[in-house]
Amino acid sequence: MSKKVKPYKDSDLGKKAQVTQMFDTISKDYDGLNRVISFGIDIKWRKRVVQLLKAKKPESILDIATGTGDLAIAMTKTGATKIVGLDISPGMLEVGKHKVADKKLDETISMVVGDSESLDFEDNSFDAVTVAFGVRNFENLEIGLKEIHRVLKPEGSLVILETSVPTRTPFKQGYFFYTKYILPAIGKIFSKDRSAYRYLSESASVFPYGQAFNNILSKTGFIGIENKPQTFGVASIYVATK
Repeated sequence: MSKKVKPYKDSDLGKKAQVTQMFDTISKDYDGLNRVISFGIDIKWRKRVVQLLKAKKPESILDIATGTGDLAIAMTKTGATKIVGLDISPGMLEVGKHKVADKKLDETISMVVGDSESLDFEDNSFDAVTVAFGVRNFENLEIGLKEIHRVLKPEGSLVILETSVPTRTPFKQGYFFYTKYILPAIGKIFSKDRSAYRYLSESASVFPYGQAFNNILSKTGFIGIENKPQTFGVASIYVATK
């Protein structure tokens, strides 16, 4: 299991409470900073997640760690009639609710506060579950994945978009330089929470990726696992089935 990284090193709160506090604090800045930090490539990655699920024609989708709702909103292109965006941060959800309302998607998308490790849904509730840049924030990764497995319908799809680490030169060296020096500097300049973007880079660097994450998905009951590296390996899309 990966090393535990928390947003605030001087806090006695658990990781879950710290992550909630962090995202509440940066919620107003998050969308703009995310575009700057990823050079806008995260939009392309989300489109690929949508295309992967569109072929499966899901009627109901749960988007965990939905944040401000970008992926939940994009998921409407799959044709799903019920999309639930769930997040532990009320601040992020508040931003997301405004985006959903502006796009007049209230009847399709509901944004709810919830804990990914204790989902308030019955077994076999959703055709698909998505998570974009959220599983590394789980306090207990395996518990969260088991909960996802539980609420998925049999043969339902899990699609996860998460950061990973390039393995080839010079992309690996460039990645470490960017995440260690550039990303925290951007966060320090533009965000009122300087610890947040240090945490986001540190948590990405220690999170299991590639085959290591495939193994965890398999251990928690998923089958048909595929790993699709994106943009020189700085992110990966994982596809699995219940």
